[in-house]
Amino acid sequence: MTTNTPRKIGAVQKTCRILEILSTKGEAGITDIAEEMDFSKSAVHGHLATLEDEGFVVKDGHQYHLSLRFVDIAESVKGRIAKREIVREQVRKLAEQSGEVVHFGSEENGQVVYLAKSKGADAVETASRVGKRMPMHSTSLGKAILAQLPAERVETILEQHELTQRTEHTITDRDALLDELETTREQGYSIDDEENIPGVRCVGMSVTDPEAGVFGALSISGPSQRMTNERIESELAETVAQAANVIEVNSMYS
Repeated sequence: MTTNTPRKIGAVQKTCRILEILSTKGEAGITDIAEEMDFSKSAVHGHLATLEDEGFVVKDGHQYHLSLRFVDIAESVKGRIAKREIVREQVRKLAEQSGEVVHFGSEENGQVVYLAKSKGADAVETASRVGKRMPMHSTSLGKAILAQLPAERVETILEQHELTQRTEHTITDRDALLDELETTREQGYSIDDEENIPGVRCVGMSVTDPEAGVFGALSISGPSQRMTNERIESELAETVAQAANVIEVNSMYS
């Protein structure tokens, strides 16, 4: 009996895991990486030596960190985003207008990836950063995108990724999440009601293209005391909608 599933290369998977660890930790030594991977130090050293030789990691004493080659790689990947400068400019303007934290993100492999971030004058500090991946079910960005994806794609994502409970408010029931996505479609925006970070609420809105469909989403995040339903409905939803429209129009004529 034959299968169409491609064979996976274990060594490549281990190398990718090492890169993920270095990305998360900033820097790490062979022992730390080996313990986290439950892998031999000699094998980890071999992977790191190869990555260093290829210019993907830098050794500083006994520690290793990612090289600046990833800056060039990141710029190449970001270049695929429609009107990248327009996205960044709208994210900056939204942060300035709202005073809060603003993100733009896209879906990849069933997760939402932050592609732009800006902080307003009153913004609270968050652990988010450009390039970070987050669950779709607990973020306003993710829910805004999910609400616009074809039903088959949503089903695939829900099968691939567990609805992990990140806070006591996170939606972890599949049917409840589908109901939430329907509400998002009806009102035109999504809400993260302290579902990802305790004390933080977010409003999100999808960014779409007539031909390509949804290619990202914008969100505004802030303390729950400021991110009230009244403020979202009377001010922020319209502000996000205007920014999304600017990106969409520029995308159409790019």
